Amino acid sequence: MSDDLDDAVAQFLSDYNSAMKEYEKGYVDADATLSVIDAHIDELREARE
Repeated sequence: MSDDLDDAVAQFLSDYNSAMKEYEKGYVDADATLSVIDAHIDELREARE
C-alpha cells in the first residue's frame, strides 16, 4: 500500500471508531451514524483511486 492509502485507512478507522462511540453513547441515531460512516467509506474509496 502507498503511504497515502495507509494514511487514508488509518483515518477511516479513527473516524469509524469515533462515530461508533458517539452512537454507543446515544449522541446520534443509527441513520446518522451510517451516514457518517458512508461518507468516510467514500473518502477511503477516493484515496484508493
